[in-house]
Amino acid sequence: MTNYLKTLGYGFAIALFALLAYTAYTRFAGTASNAGVVGGPFTLIDQNGRTVTDKDFKGRWLIVYFGYTHCPDACPTALNNIGATLDQLGAKRSRVTPIFITIDPARDTAATLKSYVASFGPEFVGLTGSDAAITAAEQAYHVYAAKHPTTDGGYDMDHSSVLYVMDPDGRFVTNFADETDPATLAERLKSLIP
Repeated sequence: MTNYLKTLGYGFAIALFALLAYTAYTRFAGTASNAGVVGGPFTLIDQNGRTVTDKDFKGRWLIVYFGYTHCPDACPTALNNIGATLDQLGAKRSRVTPIFITIDPARDTAATLKSYVASFGPEFVGLTGSDAAITAAEQAYHVYAAKHPTTDGGYDMDHSSVLYVMDPDGRFVTNFADETDPATLAERLKSLIP
């Protein structure tokens, strides 16, 4: 009887974990009912030192990614994938703006972002701002970001790594993992963009 109860308990725990994981995943699925859950207004500084808001991007499809220029792997991989995706969009390329929002505004100044995003393509926009403005953008997109001290006295940033697709009205449409291959991402975007 004890083994049966123990097995039943494990089964219940696994089922509960699966339900919670599924709920968390579907919460951000790109459905009309969740269109207002991700994203929102922001006021940040672009790589040219200009103040921009979310309204400046109305009328354009956006691929929004949060990261930082000192990131050793996830960020450059994601941005390279976005650049390769744009290359596969054909005529629809001109309707898409990739936006890189820093999670490390202390180091990622407008000048730093300018040289960084330029290496991924001319369409890329880099955004920085005050700590408060970046935190507000992170919260709007449900981004996790935290400073992680390194042994040399510096720091890295731990962060979620998600590509957010926003429609021309600024509404969340869908999201992709940072390692999504460009062909898959391009096909999905082609089906979304009229």
